[in-house]
Amino acid sequence: RRKLRSDVAAAFPTLSTEQLAELIPNKEELNVIKIYSHKGEAITVYMNHRNPILFEAEKVLYPTVYTLWIYPDLLPAFATWPPVLKKLAGGADLMLPGVVVPPSGLPRVQRGTLCAVTLLGNRAPVAVGVAAMSTEEMLAAGMKGKGFAVLHTHLDHLWEYGDKSSPPTLAPLVTDSAAKDSAEDEEELQRKEPGSSCCPEPEQLVDIRDLSLKDRDTCAELLGKEELPEDRAAEPAEDASTEGQQEAEDSRTPQEHMDALFNQCFFHALKCKVKKSDLPLLTSTFLGSHMVSCCPAGKQLDIKKSSYKKFSKFLQCMQHQRILQVKELSKGVESIVEVDWKHPDIKAFAVPEGFSSASAAQDSKSEDREQEYRAPEIVPLYGVSTKMIPLFQESGHRKGSILSSSEVRNIIINYVKNNELVDETNKNFVKVNAILCDCLLDKSEQDEISHLKWDELLSRCLERLQPLHQVTFFGQEPVVRKGNIEPIDISIAQRSSNKKVTIIKNLELYGLDPQCVANTLQQKVQASATISPAPGAKDRVQVQIQGNQIHHLAKMLLEEYQLPRKYIQGLEKAPKLGRKK
Repeated sequence: RRKLRSDVAAAFPTLSTEQLAELIPNKEELNVIKIYSHKGEAITVYMNHRNPILFEAEKVLYPTVYTLWIYPDLLPAFATWPPVLKKLAGGADLMLPGVVVPPSGLPRVQRGTLCAVTLLGNRAPVAVGVAAMSTEEMLAAGMKGKGFAVLHTHLDHLWEYGDKSSPPTLAPLVTDSAAKDSAEDEEELQRKEPGSSCCPEPEQLVDIRDLSLKDRDTCAELLGKEELPEDRAAEPAEDASTEGQQEAEDSRTPQEHMDALFNQCFFHALKCKVKKSDLPLLTSTFLGSHMVSCCPAGKQLDIKKSSYKKFSKFLQCMQHQRILQVKELSKGVESIVEVDWKHPDIKAFAVPEGFSSASAAQDSKSEDREQEYRAPEIVPLYGVSTKMIPLFQESGHRKGSILSSSEVRNIIINYVKNNELVDETNKNFVKVNAILCDCLLDKSEQDEISHLKWDELLSRCLERLQPLHQVTFFGQEPVVRKGNIEPIDISIAQRSSNKKVTIIKNLELYGLDPQCVANTLQQKVQASATISPAPGAKDRVQVQIQGNQIHHLAKMLLEEYQLPRKYIQGLEKAPKLGRKK
């Protein structure tokens, strides 16, 4: 913790001692997790108060948006228009035509300087990026070209690790009319020149996709968007401005607008996203995963700006209308347990244009992802060791030759028959010659054993060969690895207050995504699941879920994923069923 504090102080010298102590406290819990970029590089994330505060990539520390909302002036900030955020969250870099130039001028930065990106009218940063050129170079280029390589944004995968809160509203330091006039002029110029939008060029998109922390599907969607003609690229900005005009004409208050948006996303999610098999469903998952995905472009759900103020009150209102039923399945955790899909309000809801096909495609994608996993084919193999060379050189093999168990068996049988070592009086035994003696017997046994049974001969031979294993994932080439494959390790640990947690390791070896397993388990058992670096194992993580969940885990691994029981260790630790008193 001291080293981290000193590293942060060196990276961000503007932070005072008090601010450092607040950011990295001495006594409060500070968690470290590891996630992976598209290049497969490990990204270390530091968590405090359940929010990611810093992330480290290639030994460089970067603040998250959660930290920048507390210290908005930590980095030099460049402003852009609100419609641009959607593109940045989708994986795009910030192009210079999308940067608002204030009357006071741009902040002075050099190429490679870490910068924050804000939205016009709000000082709260929404993205973190690295300047692709200095301020002088930006102005010399006529504010055209790539301005910032974006590493992390509000609404991206890293942001989802936190409480998923929205940016606070922070008034700009300079709020004169000239700034507003300049912003309007720039916005008008942006609309007139569709080709100067902030969309990244395809080759630039590939670069940042490799560096970004966004998930795979988001990047795939963005790649699809980039194939559209240039005149389509400016549509989000135009749509946003049109929506703004419509809202200005609308006599409803902002609170009424937010209430209507919550109702729209609620019914949209129930009609297109949630299935009966998903129930019971955590209310937090319903809001964060289903309702947010139904929110129209350019808008954002914020329960505090609605008349409900709390999401639980919103759901209570829907429960009074008998649309759904909410229960507290565990202390302090509410879940949706029943939905009346025949309710007139759900049946009458019309999915907004542009959502129906996208929703269906997304549903089919998620189903495909669920059905994609197939248990790998694992074959034990054996390598010829130095000590065993005399026994195998007769069959043309040398040190390092890789053989299957059946090939080893055939080689041994042929060797015994060719050298006439089968005992004449009892064919179940094999006579031990000098080579078999050196290869298969210990020094203490060499004077005592003259015959071996066939099965003992073969088992001794396999024991003295180098263990290997071949893993073949569906649709991929076989991979041979040294040693025996480690089983999926399931253990029970005890935490504070006598609480038990289930820990699962080695999922990656079998092609299972630990994050997907954690999400599935969390949904099935309605308990908190987290991912953390596995101790003693480089570039591996472990899943931890509250309670003894081995029964559910066994059902998932053995029945759904169809993994052989021999590759799962710890199933015997499942809780015993109720005993008769």
